[in-house]
Amino acid sequence: MPVLPGIPPVEVTLRRTARARRLSLRVSRLDGRVTLSLPPHAREAEAWAFLRAQEGWIRQALANVVPEGMVTMGETIPIEGRLVRLVPGVGRSMLLAGEELQVPGDSARTGARVAAWLKTKARDRLALASDTYARRIGRRYMTLTLRDTRSRWGSCTSEAGLMYSWRLIMAPPQVLNYVAAHEVAHLAEMNHSPRFWAIVADLMPEYQHHRRWLKSQGNQLLSYRFTE
Repeated sequence: MPVLPGIPPVEVTLRRTARARRLSLRVSRLDGRVTLSLPPHAREAEAWAFLRAQEGWIRQALANVVPEGMVTMGETIPIEGRLVRLVPGVGRSMLLAGEELQVPGDSARTGARVAAWLKTKARDRLALASDTYARRIGRRYMTLTLRDTRSRWGSCTSEAGLMYSWRLIMAPPQVLNYVAAHEVAHLAEMNHSPRFWAIVADLMPEYQHHRRWLKSQGNQLLSYRFTE
């Protein structure tokens, strides 16, 4: 595995792929792995020159990688933008009370139970936002699915299927709403043209503020590990 010299040295995975049309870099927000994709016939000397030219960007991206931490009883997690502490609860249902989320049952399953609760809450919030924005632009979506994606917060298919990361429920409510507005706008414009952004701006005039939040702080939402 090639190593980019410096302090600290950075290991780089070179990946040749027939789909690559140019040299491209990716730094995983999950584990900091650096991957350089090359077209089949690209020369390694060209790849090294590209890496040296992009060293500043690589090191900045690595500085933004947040290590994962297991979600356990007593820890705090963000829920709709507020830090909430996980505490033991009673009965069978979880209860959000003030700055605490009461989690009943076996503490060894705290992470899994909290994740299931967050997914239910995320589906409710995202369905409401998607319904609201779809009505405003006179469009309909066919399906809404939740995933634990690492490379995107949402997507919209040509068959009008919406997909969202359930971790958006951990972000401030308006950030979740921005992602919903963004994906619903794709029901009208399957691109990122000026017409697309005009639709987003009509749905949420202040969208750029929430878009910047995701770029600067969204990786924090990925640092919480709910299961082994």
